[in-house]
Amino acid sequence: MSEKRIKLIKDGLVSLNPSKIDIIDEGHLHVGHAGAKSGGHFKLYIVSDIFEGKNLIERHKLIYKELDDLMKTEVHALSIKAVSPGEL
Repeated sequence: MSEKRIKLIKDGLVSLNPSKIDIIDEGHLHVGHAGAKSGGHFKLYIVSDIFEGKNLIERHKLIYKELDDLMKTEVHALSIKAVSPGEL
């Protein structure tokens, strides 16, 4: 299930044209947590030109907009680190 959800997240973010994207399943850290039953817990690291000149909240809004449906079904929690190439 984890690999499927990771692929869904990556596919959902393709429109942001990421030059790098890493997704780590952190579900094992939340075993027994009520939300763990309705979706996974993930850590996202994404690099994209689209984040240039945008603040943290604007970057997160872009990501959540693209993952809207998944956030209602497949993803319970998402930790985000979003940077532009110039910030590497």
